[in-house]
Amino acid sequence: MSGGALSLEGTPYDLTEFSRLWFVATTTYGVGDVVTTIALVQFSASVSEANAVLRTAIDAFGLWGLVGLKLLAFLVCLGISLAGARDADPLLYYGPPTTLALVGAFTTAYNVRLLFG
Repeated sequence: MSGGALSLEGTPYDLTEFSRLWFVATTTYGVGDVVTTIALVQFSASVSEANAVLRTAIDAFGLWGLVGLKLLAFLVCLGISLAGARDADPLLYYGPPTTLALVGAFTTAYNVRLLFG
């Protein structure tokens, strides 16, 4: 019997691998990018958010708008990855956490550079 929508049971993928992939995505995108973006928005008078969607969310809801949009993107990607696992589709399985990790690493490094000049 196969597991539910949030399970890897019955898929060719390993829970340990899945956890490691999403740990890296969480660390870079979920923590690094969010923390450095908050630091820029709160403490830099010369730098503003370049992403129009994020800027609008921040203007409307404050930092919770930023966190909410990041969380939404993260959950959508997690859902795609789980669907890819159920379909045994490596692109859909590996793509979302890899993309978030790369975007998170880049934006974190970029934000740190903006913070420290």
